[in-house]
Amino acid sequence: MQKERSTKTKLVKEEVIGSETVFEKIKDKTPWVFGKTLRKPKLLFPDIKRPRMDMPLPGKSISAIVVYIALFLLQTGIVYLIIRDPPAMGANPTTGDPMFLYPDINESFIIEGIVASIFIFLCSLGFIFLYLASQYVYNKNIAIRYLIAGILLILIAFITLQAMITIKLGQTLFNV
Repeated sequence: MQKERSTKTKLVKEEVIGSETVFEKIKDKTPWVFGKTLRKPKLLFPDIKRPRMDMPLPGKSISAIVVYIALFLLQTGIVYLIIRDPPAMGANPTTGDPMFLYPDINESFIIEGIVASIFIFLCSLGFIFLYLASQYVYNKNIAIRYLIAGILLILIAFITLQAMITIKLGQTLFNV
């Protein structure tokens, strides 16, 4: 009875092309390597039940908020602020007027880094809105609103950051 079953399963395997394992394909062609006694061991491992520790995990939204806060802090240049200890704001030495942007491209005030980080964050929020617009393909009104808001945020952030760099370099703002 067992011989009949094994021949039936063997026939079924030979009928279906590609159902053989790699070992079965090369076994007949290379008998001197594997021999007739080499086979895959069949091991049955006992089921061990480990004690589970149910620990509450934060939701996806809380995790995303923590990641965004960490990104915001890194974008502000918090490492630079800790190491270099720059002034919060400066003053023009000749007139005494407050300066928002440090005149050198390699240095910055604390407030300048925070404002630049806010605009970089708004730009990334714009890209998130673009992604959300692709989620609402079948609801055209919501998709268009997300799309417009995302494009506006990206453009506003880009233009503002470009204006900040232009002012830092000492060039005219809109060279038209």
